[in-house]
Amino acid sequence: MATLKSAVGPVVGGAAHLAFDVLNGRMTVLASAGSIQSATIMSAIAATGMRAELWQEGAPPAKDARLAEQKLFTALSGLFLLAGFIVHVMTSPGQSFLEIMGFHHPEGMPLAEQVALILSVITGARFVAIKAWYSLKRMSPDMNLLMMVAVAGALIIGEWFEAATVAFLFALSLMLESWSVGRARNAVSALLDLAPPLVRVKDAIGEREMKAADVPVGSRFIVRGGDRIALDGRIVSGASAVNQAPITGESIPVGKEPGDEVFAGTINGEGLLEVESTKPATDTALARIIRMVSDAHSRRAEVEQWVERFARVYTPAVMVLSLLVFVLPPLLFGGEWRTWFYNALVLLVIACPCALVISTPVSIVAALASAARNGVLIKGGTFIELPSKLKALAMDKTGTLTKGEPQVTHVIPLSGHDEKELLQRAGGLEARSSHPLADAIMRYMKDKGVAPIEAEEVKLLPGQGVQGVFNGKTYWLGSWRYAVARGQATDAVAARIGELEQAGATTVVIGNDEHLCGIVALADTIRPEAKAILSALHAEGIKEVVMLTGDNRTAAESIARQVGIDTVRAELLPEQKVAAIDELTKRHPMVAMIGDGVNDAPAMARANFGIAMGAIGSDAAIETADIALMTDDLSKVPWLVRHSRRAMGIIRQNIVFALGVKALFVTLTVFGIATMWGAIAADVGASLLVVGNALRLLNGKTQGA
Repeated sequence: MATLKSAVGPVVGGAAHLAFDVLNGRMTVLASAGSIQSATIMSAIAATGMRAELWQEGAPPAKDARLAEQKLFTALSGLFLLAGFIVHVMTSPGQSFLEIMGFHHPEGMPLAEQVALILSVITGARFVAIKAWYSLKRMSPDMNLLMMVAVAGALIIGEWFEAATVAFLFALSLMLESWSVGRARNAVSALLDLAPPLVRVKDAIGEREMKAADVPVGSRFIVRGGDRIALDGRIVSGASAVNQAPITGESIPVGKEPGDEVFAGTINGEGLLEVESTKPATDTALARIIRMVSDAHSRRAEVEQWVERFARVYTPAVMVLSLLVFVLPPLLFGGEWRTWFYNALVLLVIACPCALVISTPVSIVAALASAARNGVLIKGGTFIELPSKLKALAMDKTGTLTKGEPQVTHVIPLSGHDEKELLQRAGGLEARSSHPLADAIMRYMKDKGVAPIEAEEVKLLPGQGVQGVFNGKTYWLGSWRYAVARGQATDAVAARIGELEQAGATTVVIGNDEHLCGIVALADTIRPEAKAILSALHAEGIKEVVMLTGDNRTAAESIARQVGIDTVRAELLPEQKVAAIDELTKRHPMVAMIGDGVNDAPAMARANFGIAMGAIGSDAAIETADIALMTDDLSKVPWLVRHSRRAMGIIRQNIVFALGVKALFVTLTVFGIATMWGAIAADVGASLLVVGNALRLLNGKTQGA
């Protein structure tokens, strides 16, 4: 990637105009670069020794074909190396084990052994030599040049076996890198297999199977019990419990009935469903998740950028150090030139930053894929890192801490009226309203089996309420402020209203021209798990959890006390929420804002990173936030913090281990103890260990881990 940046960057006006897909071997020239001929870019890429072709959607990743070639040439290099070693053992009768392992040839190396080792070098250096040559031409040393200098130097001083061993093991290391990236890519590609390729479409002709990609929006399709759902849609008929865990990470199937949405990749329970498709196969929630995860690596974590910057400085520094190791001991202390030339080559080999360079991107991709499987969509490597540093979390009240759906909590008749009559009048006035409070009253009446009385001459009172006529008598429904404005307020009713609002309720008053008929209290119910989740967040080291809401202060503070919120900012307009986040960022180094991704977008943008809830049903939530929780499950937030810390812990382990191995062998080399094949074996071993450690993230546990 660094090579392409330096070669193609100047052609397109700077490396900032390039984006890289490590998983699929894809480089994108961004629109900001302007109009540039493909041939010009291809020519710049060819100058690095690499091949390129235009990207085609749906084509197999270029890295698949490359990995197959790497496996072939690495295997050939290993076989030729083994053949050379066998010939050496057979032609060295009477030698001790140490003499054999030192490749001591009292009568010169046999031709068959020379041919085998040379072929091992050629096949092992197949993918390295060309890159090393272009690296030398550009005077931009990289690890390919380090390896080729070491191999060439070993051949010059007659250490043919060590040259072949270095070539083979470095080829093996590069193959491991491609394999590990492929393993992470397969974890993302596995998401593609969640949605079946065929759909049982129902139309005037009957039922028939079609490719999911060919099904038009608005088509109806049948989902049998136990089948995976192929497309996003809305249930037309049937009822079932749908397992949404593949997309959302939910452990319990969700009941679905006519009118409910279902999503591609989820699994139908026992019921037969008829579904109307609402999106094409290319734009389902699952398809968007796959695209987001595949592209997320282009927004790289700070630690990943640090590793790249370190490698750019480290490689030329190592070449200078190797030169000093070669010339200083013979010049200053009378050392043997051949011995210190060999030690300089060993230093070049062990200093190759393979393990260091490979570990971080593989860790990031594995962490992104694991989070997606757990219902958390993270839109870039940089956002894997940030939750691990989180110190303050701001959240909206409605829909986040609460269910976002008000419910009737109290019906209080006054002036001789009863509950049924009060509800009938309220229902008659609210029957045509789409207001959430009206919906709550109508749901409550339905549950109670109370039918509304139809009102006549219903009209809206802007900013005050609604009024209508029942049996020639005018009734109104509105806020307590409206009752006060009408001069119908009493101290007793005011006290009762105050008690209800202190408990977090919103009140609606019903009256006529003579008196107040009663009060209906509604409240947005708290999510039952909210208190435990807030405790978990504090346990994870979140120092301040802040509620930002446009609701009244009394209701907000009531909910805050019940769930354990640290700070309440109530009665806020959207721009005031942004100002509140601004203040929070001055007190804490890392601040997140969690909301629905639409109304809270400005505040989410101002925070260090934004988290959207319930993204499975919201295109806007996925587009707006840096991290999207696929359901309204707030418990994913402490899981996200733990997952981020685990990922960063593994990355740091890999960096420390890789550099530790380098430091150890550099020390051994300075004292003339290390051997070249031992150094490269240690490097390959380190690469294997850091890759294995990084891939542990693919087995990320679900919440509660």
